[in-house]
Amino acid sequence: MNTPFDHRQIRRAFSRAAPGYDAAAALQREVGTRLLESLDYYGDRVPQVVLDVGCGPGHAAASLRKRWPRAQVIALDLALPMLRQAKKQSRWWKPFARVCADARALPLAEHSVDVLYTNLCVQWVEDLPALFAGFRRVLRPGGLLLCSTFGPDTLVELREAFSQVDAAPHVSQFPPIARFGDALLLAGFRDPVLDRDLFKLTYDDMPALMRELRALGATNALQSRRHTLTGRARFSAASAAYEPLRQADGKLPSTWEVIYAHAWSPPAGAPVRGPTGEMAAMPLAQIPIRRRGQ
Repeated sequence: MNTPFDHRQIRRAFSRAAPGYDAAAALQREVGTRLLESLDYYGDRVPQVVLDVGCGPGHAAASLRKRWPRAQVIALDLALPMLRQAKKQSRWWKPFARVCADARALPLAEHSVDVLYTNLCVQWVEDLPALFAGFRRVLRPGGLLLCSTFGPDTLVELREAFSQVDAAPHVSQFPPIARFGDALLLAGFRDPVLDRDLFKLTYDDMPALMRELRALGATNALQSRRHTLTGRARFSAASAAYEPLRQADGKLPSTWEVIYAHAWSPPAGAPVRGPTGEMAAMPLAQIPIRRRGQ
């Protein structure tokens, strides 16, 4: 299957990043904490099975286990070294299962999950409707989906700097919020609510930003990426193109747009598409911006 992402590269990058991931993942933890706040929509119900897709080092899985100590919590990740890190969060008094698998092919039975949580994972999947259809398959009717992803304004400064050097893609293109909402509706989810955050992080220089991306496993995984080293001259030219953005405090800014969503799995037997068979569009103007983080 021809896809824009090289999923073997994604697995390699996150496997390499696993030992030092926590030290670099401050933004990821903050986004995960904000996403966990949406669990309040589940009310007083107690789920039987909770699934964390793209669990990373397992902090969210541990929080889910703490919130619902009687539930079976399953932490799933594509990278086995990440699951080894997650084991440190799975204490004997609050254990959770760990499964190495691809989010695009969840190895769970149909209608077996009550809550599916996935933080900053789905941006690595090109076919969002198919991914969400897989999420719907494993969710029980009335089950809750919580997810977050990066939006198209993420790393816009870095993308622009490299675009002045060559035509090769150096930064992944992330889906806009309207397409994200459409994919949820197309997969049959009900009552989706989408929010956005804009984070502005700062770095001493462009190499510092690139080091953090490598530490996070967030390297370029596009099939169309340059498969040779960028080269010192090209990298220096991109750094120079970034320099005019340097702020009064001496730092270089980096934008990270985060999209959050929660939605409900439909009743059993409900059609995937709406009654007209058309995919509903969700205008960007109708999507609230919840907060702007720093």
